Amino acid sequence: MATRHDTAASPVKEGGAAPGRPPADADAEAARKKRARLSRRWQRDMRWSPYAFVSPFFLLFLAFGLFPLLYTGWASLHQVELTAPTDMSWVGLHNYTRIFDDDFFWNAAKNTLTIGIISTVPQLLMAMGLAHILNYKLRGSTFYRVVMLAPYATSIAAASLVFVLLFGRDYGMINWALNAVGIDHVDWQNDKWPSQIAVSTIIIWRWTGYNALIYLAAMQAIPQDLYESAALDGASRWRQFLHVTLPSLRPTILFTVVVSTIGASQVFGEPLLFDANKGASGGSQHQFQTLGLYLYEQGWINQHLGRASAIAWTMFLILIVIGVVNYVISRRLRASS
Repeated sequence: MATRHDTAASPVKEGGAAPGRPPADADAEAARKKRARLSRRWQRDMRWSPYAFVSPFFLLFLAFGLFPLLYTGWASLHQVELTAPTDMSWVGLHNYTRIFDDDFFWNAAKNTLTIGIISTVPQLLMAMGLAHILNYKLRGSTFYRVVMLAPYATSIAAASLVFVLLFGRDYGMINWALNAVGIDHVDWQNDKWPSQIAVSTIIIWRWTGYNALIYLAAMQAIPQDLYESAALDGASRWRQFLHVTLPSLRPTILFTVVVSTIGASQVFGEPLLFDANKGASGGSQHQFQTLGLYLYEQGWINQHLGRASAIAWTMFLILIVIGVVNYVISRRLRASS
């Protein structure tokens, strides 16, 4: 007798689909891949985003800082005129060597040095005094801080023109005040030392408040425990200033001295606008012509771009020397402290 073998058919999903991986496993794999993709994107973002954020500065620096610096160095080795800036004749170091025989360059260098000393020393001393006063609790201290920063925010042109009127020889308010106390009129624009003092006064007025706020910020960072200990030992406010404030401000003082020195070596707008002839000669006898004015005169008035480029690079080397001196002094101060 024949037997019947019935075999059960394998179950088939609705729609005729063949059996596969469970849906839960497929979703987990897709989520894992998505997390991995997001993780790689996050890592790339964390790695390259800082460079993207700072790239505008470097692009602008390359376009308006590094390229002009290198091109100026290349032009300083050539004889090139403003009327034909593409026609260059190689002269090597001739533009640099002739600087040593240029009396006008050394006159501008001496004027820059004297104006820098006359403006920097009183400026920093006054800034220190003002910061020391504002460091105490005063009514309206915020108002005084804003007032001190106002000269820094004022246009150089506006400030210089006002000081030109103040230092006028015949109708200036300064000479009027001097005449009131029996002092004869001073020719502030044509005499050597009065003109340099007048130019330095503009610089002092403009930068004293800025440096005072820097000193004030450094003073407020000094721990109050030091002042309380000094007061318990019987130290007066003057002794506290000498033995607590000044030693704590040594790095800040060094910073302001270096920055003010660099700024003094680049003085341009104040003497340019103070000149009665409205030129770059720095007075009728070059009595207050600075290196910045002399560079401008050679490049844009005399149209000697090669000489002007050599002067610019000489000033740049001077600033490098100042930076090296600052580095050496700061290292010694850190070592001594």
